[in-house]
Amino acid sequence: MQPNMAYDRAITVFSPDGRLFQVEYAREAVKRGTTTVGLKFRDGVVLIVDKRITSRLVEPTSIEKIFKLDDHIGCATSGLVADARSLVDRARLESQINRITYDEPIGISQLVKKICDFKQSYTQYGGVRPFGTALLVAGVDENVPHLFETDPSGALMEYKASSVGSGRNQAMEVFEEKFKDGMGQEDAVLLGLQALYKATDGKLNADAIEVGVVSTKENFRKLSPDEVRKFVDRVVGGK
Repeated sequence: MQPNMAYDRAITVFSPDGRLFQVEYAREAVKRGTTTVGLKFRDGVVLIVDKRITSRLVEPTSIEKIFKLDDHIGCATSGLVADARSLVDRARLESQINRITYDEPIGISQLVKKICDFKQSYTQYGGVRPFGTALLVAGVDENVPHLFETDPSGALMEYKASSVGSGRNQAMEVFEEKFKDGMGQEDAVLLGLQALYKATDGKLNADAIEVGVVSTKENFRKLSPDEVRKFVDRVVGGK
């Protein structure tokens, strides 16, 4: 038996060198997932996902990877989508509990911490496994845009621009080079698509792209297929 074999079975426990193999496996599930990007612009946040449609027989609209959590919050996922749906339901419930209890929308960081606390609890009990998904959570509260990245371990971090999934490294290279504070919404969408374009080796399919936007001027919404196609054509055409 290999030295670490006993530490990656049904129960999440520390190995002798201080590693949690179940959490590391969950992170691998995220790394194999579709590329997801998010970035702030002047007064909001944009989320973009490549749904990676593998067959022309699949109905693109049946694959959902961007979700509305509340009027002012949305999220995008990479990894196991079924796990993500469970977390989305939990986030929506927490948002509604806050509205009923305090008669006000929940704060972005408050909601993200609640979800990450929930994710972390699945790393320390026997008989459960960590969620194999990472979420990019975007929202606006008190007229300030926020973008958080969550990890299967329950860790969280706020970014100006970030990416999760198989093309993270390539997308982050684009953001490191081209991201600027104070961009407009249109420029942010185009930059996000440029990052996806590089991460997918130039294989952008408008039918497989999902875009969500939230700002101080409008609630979270997904762009229509026609809106997405126009942006994709500009990126692919080099305009």
